[in-house]
Amino acid sequence: MLIAFGASRETSDFWADCLWLWWERVGRHLAGLKRLRLRLDNGPNCASNRRQWNKRLIDFADRTGLEIHLLHCPPYHSKYNPIERVWGILEQHWNGTLLTDLGTAMHWATTMTWDGQHPEVVSLDRPYQKGVTVEDPEWRLLEARLERSATLPKWDVVIKPKPQAG
Repeated sequence: MLIAFGASRETSDFWADCLWLWWERVGRHLAGLKRLRLRLDNGPNCASNRRQWNKRLIDFADRTGLEIHLLHCPPYHSKYNPIERVWGILEQHWNGTLLTDLGTAMHWATTMTWDGQHPEVVSLDRPYQKGVTVEDPEWRLLEARLERSATLPKWDVVIKPKPQAG
């Protein structure tokens, strides 16, 4: 398990960098994996309509060769996202502690246990800028790569990698 903290802002790029960090840690152990399913809470930085988020995921799919299946929870349904259970354990663990700085929060995260294991806790120190945007012409090309469900287009999206040359 990996828990990433940021010293800057929570943005689409931050979340995409967290995904890359996770992949660097576990990807070699997942040889043969063809499809990666991500359960997301549809927050403002990873919503299915967030252009920068989708751009970064398309890049991830192309570079890893993985098909990415995004399953977004509708508003007020995050209780169905398994990661919420981990956050609940972490909140109980640091119960009442004043998290006055990044170091304190990271320390408490490293000492929690989930399923008998301590998480790897990292800090992404890169500055993340709000307002990064993808302009309309580029977005039209990227949006064509998103396969949205006919019945749940906002909540169920598949991104297929470009075929590898050769």
